[in-house]
Amino acid sequence: MPTVVLPSPLLRHTDGADRIGVEGTTALDAIRALEARRPSLKGWVLDERGHLREHVSLFVNDESAALDRPLVDGDELYIVHAISGGAPETEILVATRKGLFVLRGDTDTGFAVSQRHFAGEAAEFAIRDTRSGRYFTGVTHGQFGPRLCWTDDLSQEWQQADGPIFPEGTEAAVDRIWVIQPGEADGEIWAGVAPAALFHSTDNGESWSLSRALWDQPSRPEWQGGMGGLCLHSICPWPGDPNRLTVAVSAAGVWHTTDGGASWSHGVDGLVPRYLPEEVRADTHQHCVHHVERSPVEPTTLYLQFHGGVYRSDDGGSTWIDIGAGLPSDFGFPLVADPSDPDRAWVIPLVADVDRVTPEGRITVYETRDRGATWAARTDGLPASAYATVLRQAFAHDGRQPLGLYFGSEQGAVYASPDSGASWVTAAENLPPVLALRVS
Repeated sequence: MPTVVLPSPLLRHTDGADRIGVEGTTALDAIRALEARRPSLKGWVLDERGHLREHVSLFVNDESAALDRPLVDGDELYIVHAISGGAPETEILVATRKGLFVLRGDTDTGFAVSQRHFAGEAAEFAIRDTRSGRYFTGVTHGQFGPRLCWTDDLSQEWQQADGPIFPEGTEAAVDRIWVIQPGEADGEIWAGVAPAALFHSTDNGESWSLSRALWDQPSRPEWQGGMGGLCLHSICPWPGDPNRLTVAVSAAGVWHTTDGGASWSHGVDGLVPRYLPEEVRADTHQHCVHHVERSPVEPTTLYLQFHGGVYRSDDGGSTWIDIGAGLPSDFGFPLVADPSDPDRAWVIPLVADVDRVTPEGRITVYETRDRGATWAARTDGLPASAYATVLRQAFAHDGRQPLGLYFGSEQGAVYASPDSGASWVTAAENLPPVLALRVS
């Protein structure tokens, strides 16, 4: 019996099942059989004439296929929505103080909450590994502490991972899981936690080990946390090289490894901690980095949001250049780097640390197309009056062309742009405070 493999936008028509066995001797027969079993799928893959919809593609096993492609037992028929053309349904993972909310929809017809997980608990971060399709969430219970959970299907139960847990002898305990990042090697996942530590998984997130070399840094006794605590919040793999990794700690700066975590170097040259007296800045370890992003197509280029300052590095994070001129405030938390253009990035400034809301009570996304030489405000569709706060992990892109941008606020609103920030729509309102957001 052939198996039809469905993309995530269609899973709401199949009760979350992404693989369904059907009878059929051709691809068309299999789709018709699937429609007969799941009537609400009718019209999504085939149009009224029985033709494949314009922006839908078929693959049988690993080969592109047409509707008349013959099928045999064991074949897998993949239904794939094209990246270009139209607005395919988007799935947004919104981690909030009261659970994980899954939004589905598009900027033309709107978004809706399709699922909620971990009700009553703080979902600190959530992401889907596009390589395996596996979802990960860092969750903190008010009484019973943090845990990392995973599932291969949002309609099924979540599984609790073995870790991240500090080994005996470290005299530490995980307070919060800040970030989960797929790595470059098969099955590799990284996680950053508080107190500032890096954990590594080689089995798709099911078990975890501590990166001891970073934990045992001689300077660690001098590390101090920011208002969010001492946390490792940014993890930037080097595309194609699993041995190279950059992480950022609040407030202990940027750290690099070129040997898979066996050793680490500090990369803070050029960062100016204006919150410290000038005479102590040269020797301090208190570099309060808020967020770091690497360009996947030019990995030597990184963008960094500092506690007062927006920076760019052209040498892989060894040295930094201040690019905050032209912004109404160079303080903020979130930052997005364009995955296909190393010259392009976006930030959402906040008033300096005494206030931490959007300047003049207006949410404004600022875009640079020239590596920070100039910045342009992108406000079309955003509320004219909103004293909002957007946290470091609550701004993301969808990887499509044109690039979609998405962010959520502590006021419980989510905003979406289908055109790289040129225009915005409100995707959700009245959610709990948004802690993190990713597009799956």
